[in-house]
Amino acid sequence: MRPDRRAGLGQGGANRHPGRGLVRSRGAGGLSGRRDLRRRRGSRGGAAVTAPVLEVRDLTVRYGHVTALEDVSLTVGTGEVVAVVGPNGAGKTTLLRTMSGLVKPASGGISIAGRDVVGLPAYRVARAGLAHVPEGRGTVAPLTVEDNLRLGALSENTRETDRRIAGMYEVFPALGRLKRRRAGLLSGGEQQMLVVARGLMSQPSLLAIDEPSMGLAPIMVRELVGMLRRAAETGVGVLIVEQNLALATQLADRALILVRGTVRASGSRGELPADLLEEFLA
Repeated sequence: MRPDRRAGLGQGGANRHPGRGLVRSRGAGGLSGRRDLRRRRGSRGGAAVTAPVLEVRDLTVRYGHVTALEDVSLTVGTGEVVAVVGPNGAGKTTLLRTMSGLVKPASGGISIAGRDVVGLPAYRVARAGLAHVPEGRGTVAPLTVEDNLRLGALSENTRETDRRIAGMYEVFPALGRLKRRRAGLLSGGEQQMLVVARGLMSQPSLLAIDEPSMGLAPIMVRELVGMLRRAAETGVGVLIVEQNLALATQLADRALILVRGTVRASGSRGELPADLLEEFLA
């Protein structure tokens, strides 16, 4: 991981400002495996910054009288990896479902690539630039790898879909070797690679993944780190929800610790409170 992408938050709350990283260019080339990435200078000529592809502002979600999330705020920048970690019941999955339009918040704001998506149905949130990979991978087992990728394109243009598939095979060469294999015959790690690539097929601004390491062998977890870094290198913002804090802090530029629906701490691994690290790594 490059040192210039290690932008921390400071403790005691989520970042409300864009992070540092790489800016995606939307030139004529589009996504042909890797996007053309360019730095954008700040208004004062300082270090490069990124426009946030995700802004969550003071988000509160309730199920009846039960508060699942309370005043949660976070940002993800272009080409940045941010992790949300916490125990079961912390509200991590609720956060992703609310971002995706599957749960209506009680209050707060959510913007994807600068567009307010609160109140939009899930399909319109996807069109706005969010690719949500839910827990459990969810490949279509009888279909081939390539046909699974086609499902993610959200495009009726066959030539454009073929171009995107070629780009995915460049970013994830293993999928090219497996393109004719049925998804149900893939290993757990290969299926996880497929759903990440399928999410990228829609050319999202943000890829949000729920518990990506669940059920994977340690060697495949290491592969997962590489594939998500490659996804971020295409210019996509990546938000992962994880219980595995060691993995999250190894992979992510920043991490937020969510406990009982509130952000307890946020920052890079070196900035997170030692007592919380010991609690979650124990």
